[in-house]
Amino acid sequence: MSPSCGTYQSNGSGVPLLTVVLHNTHYLICTYLQYTYLISLIPVISKNSVNPDTIFANNEMSLGDIEIYGFDYDYTLAFYSRHLHTLIFNIARDILIQEHRYPEGLREYEYIPNFVVRGLHYDVQRALLMKIDAFHYIQLGTVYRGLHPVPDKEVIAMYDGCHVPLENMSDFYGKSSHGHTMKQYMDIFSLPEMNLLCSVNDYFMKHNIDYEPVHLYKDVKEAIGDVHVKGIMYRAVEADIENYISYGEQTHAVLKKLYEDGKKMFLITNSPFDFVDRGMNYIVGKDWRDLFDIVIVQADKPGFFNDRRKPFRRVTDKGVLHWDRIHKLEKGKIYKQGNLYEFLRLTGWRGSKVLYFGDHIYSDLADLTLKHGWRTGAIIPELRKEIKIMNTEECVHLMTWLQGLTGLIEHMQVHRDPASQAVVQEWIKEREAMRSQTKDIFNGQFGSLFRTYHNPTYFSRRLSRFADIYMASLSCLLNYDFHHTFFPRRTPLQHESPFWPEQTSAGALKMPFIPPQNHN
Repeated sequence: MSPSCGTYQSNGSGVPLLTVVLHNTHYLICTYLQYTYLISLIPVISKNSVNPDTIFANNEMSLGDIEIYGFDYDYTLAFYSRHLHTLIFNIARDILIQEHRYPEGLREYEYIPNFVVRGLHYDVQRALLMKIDAFHYIQLGTVYRGLHPVPDKEVIAMYDGCHVPLENMSDFYGKSSHGHTMKQYMDIFSLPEMNLLCSVNDYFMKHNIDYEPVHLYKDVKEAIGDVHVKGIMYRAVEADIENYISYGEQTHAVLKKLYEDGKKMFLITNSPFDFVDRGMNYIVGKDWRDLFDIVIVQADKPGFFNDRRKPFRRVTDKGVLHWDRIHKLEKGKIYKQGNLYEFLRLTGWRGSKVLYFGDHIYSDLADLTLKHGWRTGAIIPELRKEIKIMNTEECVHLMTWLQGLTGLIEHMQVHRDPASQAVVQEWIKEREAMRSQTKDIFNGQFGSLFRTYHNPTYFSRRLSRFADIYMASLSCLLNYDFHHTFFPRRTPLQHESPFWPEQTSAGALKMPFIPPQNHN
């Protein structure tokens, strides 16, 4: 007896249907009950949509314990429009052409807004951009050379599989240094850099130009750095601030709420004072400095958190540097450089009474939580978009059915007769197709920032380790009072899953395990 195939169809409303006809009653009942249960889950999940303005907890934390709030500036207090990424890309591209003598033909390339996501790794030696999961495995289908995907077979041949050894991964801060061949792009400012790397690679390949990938990587890195270090980006934003900065009123409301509740506040940013002052005047108003007890600019994070050698230096509103030794960090004054150890000595702001917010998981948060015991909050602007996608009917249907189909495969794989295995193999093909479809919902090239198919991304794993809480923007704080306790959801470990039956695969189907039988 042979089953007619398992195939993935639609009933006209977009709901996937599994049409499997098995002549064996035992199989038929099992498959029907599993299918019926999965379909029944869809309206339940659809009603339980996630609020994009939620603050999510990786570690239990009470705002009632927090006395001091610290902030990064870029993409924490100030949010930028996509025009800024286009600006950075164009300036860096022109620097490559004018100062590094790259081909004029590169001017044909423009910034592609939805091409990359942050958290990706770049293989400097092979000039490949890719997404890697929490277990150091490359997600096939997300490896790009230039602007085009690399076939899976070629990727597997190059890496002798899909695993990237620890010694080849980026260093602690995501950099390719000290023998590490991978660079991880963790901050939002890195999106134009990844775009530019892919564009130049694409140009060289399209025109059959022999080039050294390491030189290209370093040149692009230097060009992007010049956009910041030489102040080109800062001057452009200051000249047209309304075109580049958004979300001002929300940031102001959060700071005002904290100030009125008597909280201490400080700012530690790598940006220069003139740039910060112009942005904060726009976002908050000319009296923005009255809200902060301490303001530190050009801090040179993450070095600020580790290098004890750099002393603080006072700088005036006009940019004049003072040479006097700093014995106290005073409200209303501006300081640059310095280091965290001196900051702790001068303020006494230690331990879990301090909560610091930033968008860069390594440069802003890692050292603070690992070495100094501060509480940390990650600002992940992409979260709002991803949650909205997750809440769509299409995504709910796909994710529910994908999880259920995985359960069917897990449950039925024990039947080793040819007829049963034929059905299982069809299900496996459907599952692979659905995994790609699910990836494409979030980003056609690289998928979700947080998932590589079923595993967390490398980015996700670092986020869960270095951030006590995370959210789309500071405005999410407006939804909570200052005595609120954030509790992480108790998600089951794999061996605990029987106690959370709705979160298991085959077990989620609330059916006893059906042992294999002989079928004639």
